[in-house]
Amino acid sequence: MRVRENLQYVYGKTAPEAKGKMIALKTENEETLFFDFLPLNLGTIRGFHVRFHLYGVPGAAHYSASCKRILKGADAIVFVADSDPAQAKATLAAWNQLQETLAAQGYDFHKMPLTVQLDHREHPKAMPVDELKRLLGLTDQPVIEAIAPTGVGVFDSLKSVAKQILTQLKNGAGGGK
Repeated sequence: MRVRENLQYVYGKTAPEAKGKMIALKTENEETLFFDFLPLNLGTIRGFHVRFHLYGVPGAAHYSASCKRILKGADAIVFVADSDPAQAKATLAAWNQLQETLAAQGYDFHKMPLTVQLDHREHPKAMPVDELKRLLGLTDQPVIEAIAPTGVGVFDSLKSVAKQILTQLKNGAGGGK
């Protein structure tokens, strides 16, 4: 799954004055070990200074302790699902792990602002959107098709969760708790 590419694309396309330093912790094989962190300043909305901190969290089960720490203060999630059929099992495992982690932290998964990004859409055997939705049991969650390295769907995914967060704030709720 290409979480890192999403953050790198956002970082590369964001004006220098609107972003902080991107931090990446890597293992020997270049996987994200803990997180990619990108503070993104979105200016002022209704007199409030809005600032997003974007984290890329690996879906692998052996990173679950890191994932738990990072998700503890989450206000929204973009779940990056891989469209490659060979990754279906890993995508489903990461999806289930996300739900379990959120529940263990006291979040209501169904109230959490969430967008599912179907990445790797350029794959020659990409799973059909409806098949991926069935695999993950998606009902009314926003779904965005993406090709992260080229930026297709990346900002749409970010805008989707940003809109959900701002709607919750407007309605006096927040963060899925």
